[in-house]
Amino acid sequence: MKTYKIHLIRHGITDANLTGRYIGNRTDLPLCPEGVKQLKTIAEQKQYPYIEKLYSSPMLRTRQSAAIIYPGFEVNTIDSMTEYDFGEFEGKSAAELEIMPSYLEWTSGKVTAPKGGEDSNDFIKRLAMGLNEIVRDMMKQEISNAAVIMHGGAIMMLLAACAVPRRRSIEWTSEPGGGYSILITPSLYHSSGIVEVFDII
Repeated sequence: MKTYKIHLIRHGITDANLTGRYIGNRTDLPLCPEGVKQLKTIAEQKQYPYIEKLYSSPMLRTRQSAAIIYPGFEVNTIDSMTEYDFGEFEGKSAAELEIMPSYLEWTSGKVTAPKGGEDSNDFIKRLAMGLNEIVRDMMKQEISNAAVIMHGGAIMMLLAACAVPRRRSIEWTSEPGGGYSILITPSLYHSSGIVEVFDII
């Protein structure tokens, strides 16, 4: 049976990453100069997996990263793979938020959505829809290898929800320019939505 390999790769750093701010899908930041330099260095030193098609979140930081990591490839954006909506926490750091009771409730898991933001369960469903869109497109185009340039938090939540081996989201962290390679076996994927992580990028 034919299988499909998808490489989930985290975008490079932005100014918000350097300052520790929550930046979701409301703020379309570019890569910062340090982020561009770091990704170019990684791309020069590391051989990224072979791909036939390149997908990306529609955010500027992911599209810029895609062009650096896989130059010459057309970037196909998937709207469902965009970052989480942090609502009232957008643009703020943990140090600024830790005095807010609503932030403590959110980080402790007592509530699943920041005020005005996205419910974490809806976020997972949205990411799963995005992955399914990519898988269907790969099957239609008869493509076996692809990469998705996306967001660190999105990678964590997606793999925690549907990947084996089973791990908590915090255990699926990745460095900028890094990520995980997953294997899609159609019979398993279509019956249970399960994907297999087989390598670290």
